[in-house]
Amino acid sequence: MPILADIESAAPELEAIFRDLHANPEIGFEETRTAGVVADKLREFGFDEVHQAVAKTGVVGVLHGRGQGNRRIGLRADMDALPIQETSGLDYASQNPGKMHACGHDGHTTMLLGAAKYLAGSRNFDGTAIFIFQPAEEGLGGARGMIAEGLFKRFPVDEIYGMHNQPTGQANRATVCKGTAMAGASFFDITVTGKGSHAAMPHQSNDALVTASALIGQFQTILGRNMPALESAVLSVTQIHAGSAYNVIPETARIAGTIRFFEPEARDLMQRRMREICAGFATGFGVVVDIEFRKIFDVLKNDPALSDEWLAAAADIVGTENVNDDSRPFTGSEDFADMLQVIPGAYGNLGHAGTIPLHNPGFVLDPAILPVGASIYARLIERRLPLEAT
Repeated sequence: MPILADIESAAPELEAIFRDLHANPEIGFEETRTAGVVADKLREFGFDEVHQAVAKTGVVGVLHGRGQGNRRIGLRADMDALPIQETSGLDYASQNPGKMHACGHDGHTTMLLGAAKYLAGSRNFDGTAIFIFQPAEEGLGGARGMIAEGLFKRFPVDEIYGMHNQPTGQANRATVCKGTAMAGASFFDITVTGKGSHAAMPHQSNDALVTASALIGQFQTILGRNMPALESAVLSVTQIHAGSAYNVIPETARIAGTIRFFEPEARDLMQRRMREICAGFATGFGVVVDIEFRKIFDVLKNDPALSDEWLAAAADIVGTENVNDDSRPFTGSEDFADMLQVIPGAYGNLGHAGTIPLHNPGFVLDPAILPVGASIYARLIERRLPLEAT
């Protein structure tokens, strides 16, 4: 089965929605315009219920099939952009300075809207489909916010599915990793407080910047000398902020970054060693070092049986030769993991012709993926909520 015919005929409309969302990106919990576009489209499609302001800017649509079954399936897309200045050169590039859809969430939202339009027109399923448009996936806790506000109590589902684009250069290649699929993540913030001085007289200082620089290098020994060789983990320092003048040794320096892990023991080891290193450097350099960790993402674990269902729906659209069920775990993180902590489901990936990596200011999502992803979402509902022939 190729792209569903009704979705293929709606491809120009989907691309128009995508271009509009791409040109008007909004970062986490600020997706007011995006949420309005989504809600208006769901109402236009004839959804039975449309709920806004779920975790500030989230949207949930409820659609009943022609059958009277009690099963309920959830589909989720994320809506937020990143604080990145776009350099793609697209004629529909971001109009909001310093904000960009560099991870393709505009495409994810569009794909789910494509499935919504198709299913609202056919209602060729038995039960209820719940469409979840989530804010703030990029490390701001959008999934947790929706769950905390009673997402699955207000809109209970038996299974839930999600999808991410991948700029692999292999168009329409659908993959899923069964079981542990994506890393958990914590963010860390470190403040080094020393004693400032004139830059010409550094002996009068306790240099916070020197301490911070030394900490960064020492952290990199944790994976090589403390982590078991067969354990997968990542520690990356991504920010350092200090100083305001050429001739002043700064009083404080700030470091920030992330750790990624597949097992809580690995997270605990990295955090313990970072605290110990900070304490040692505080004593050795005569400074104060404060470190704070924030748990941001859970480890994403796909249900093996429902992973097969995701792949079966994808195979209906892209062909069995283009699906793969043995992809390796990925050290990136995704807060759909929080939903999978509550509801069984699966999260797959769909390749497209682009090759510039995610979170890059030049990232371009190939619009040809839109009807493909929409068709996979639609087939998931039709397959998991089959309407008996009469």
